[in-house]
Amino acid sequence: MDVLVQWAQLILALLILVGLHEAGHMLSAKFFGMRVEKFSIGFSPTIWSFKKNDTEYALGAIPFGGFVKISGMIDESLDMESIKAEPQPWEFRSKPAWQRLIVMLGGIIVNVITGVVIFIMITYFNGQHVVPMTEVNKYGIVAYEMGKEIGLQTGDKILKVNGKPISLFSDAVGMDILLEDGAYYTIDRNGKLMDIKIPANFVDKLAKNSRKKDRQMFIDYAVPFKVDSVITGTGAFRGGLKKGDKIIDIAASKITYFHELQNVLKSHKDKFVAVKVDRNGTIEDLQVKIDKDGKIGFMPKITLKDSIVYSSFGSSMVTGTKEAFSLVFFQAKAFGKIFSGEIDARNSVGSVFSIAGQYPSTWNWPAFWLMTGMLSMVLAFMNLLPIPALDGGHVMFLSWEIISGKKPSDKFLETAQKIGMILLLSLMVFALTNDIMNFEWVKALFGITD
Repeated sequence: MDVLVQWAQLILALLILVGLHEAGHMLSAKFFGMRVEKFSIGFSPTIWSFKKNDTEYALGAIPFGGFVKISGMIDESLDMESIKAEPQPWEFRSKPAWQRLIVMLGGIIVNVITGVVIFIMITYFNGQHVVPMTEVNKYGIVAYEMGKEIGLQTGDKILKVNGKPISLFSDAVGMDILLEDGAYYTIDRNGKLMDIKIPANFVDKLAKNSRKKDRQMFIDYAVPFKVDSVITGTGAFRGGLKKGDKIIDIAASKITYFHELQNVLKSHKDKFVAVKVDRNGTIEDLQVKIDKDGKIGFMPKITLKDSIVYSSFGSSMVTGTKEAFSLVFFQAKAFGKIFSGEIDARNSVGSVFSIAGQYPSTWNWPAFWLMTGMLSMVLAFMNLLPIPALDGGHVMFLSWEIISGKKPSDKFLETAQKIGMILLLSLMVFALTNDIMNFEWVKALFGITD
């Protein structure tokens, strides 16, 4: 059921984003008097369609894309017969290069606007979760496996990143920071200052780790906690845990922070354990059953002072726009590192399977819109890449035509389109194969280990 929910969210997001993207092409084409023969969300077979004026509007059964067929344009349909006829005034090829350029940029522009608007609205209505480093450094960080690999330890206090003081925990884990050349942390470890270098291949390892079912961040912040509520029918409920209890010992392990509790629970799945709690200053001994997922069934109340900060609409516009475009800059920087060999494409390139896995397993509208906003900006960036068969390929050739005054021949554009389609199909096969080879059952079948 979890997987179905994830796929449902992805398909809904694609229907929205693809529809808006193709509408950007269609509306700009119609604005300049070009004839649009077909507007389709999804690929064939067609499951529903209708025709209005000269345009057929269709919904395809395969939701992972869409297209707009504009008369007189050499596109993925490779309809060269119509190109051999004399150009007509309503055709794409008959219009000035600057108009054709706007049409090709139309979908990208709409995706950018969509992504920016989503981020602005999320910032305005949901606010920003703020965890000050002054609070984090009261207790220190939690270093997980990948954090320990680069030299961080649980309890370290992060003071600076790349030599600059930071005020929020998010400043310490941002991918834009980790992608910088020569990145490093300045930490306080038991009163001693030291620098921890972040390896050049660290983001590559994070990308590989993100594919694991039990993936973790490389660091988190340590948080003291109390029991906020107990879920009826669970081991905590039957064992007598109550709201306000402070768990101080479980299975003979001292508990101060929430991550310590999680570690103990994972190592005692499906067992009864002894639990000591501080209940209004009195120590109580309980017997609690841990379930097969490593949980006992309560909601924690985090006593670290984090907050949700709400901004005015004007400030949200600035913050949301900045966050949206930071994704584009991150994508560009990551692509550069893939081509330089610092990041392995096998760890970073994924298909719809990877994208679906990033959506939450339960329907959550704020999380849905956040992922959809991110996907919109990524689609805009990918479509702008100068690859024939993508919008960016058309933009590249049209820009050359505007600058040089020379239009590439139809034969050249046809050949470029074919090459671009081969490149895209090859990338799709690589991405799908990459995802399939990361399925747990496939790994088990072929004896693949991480």
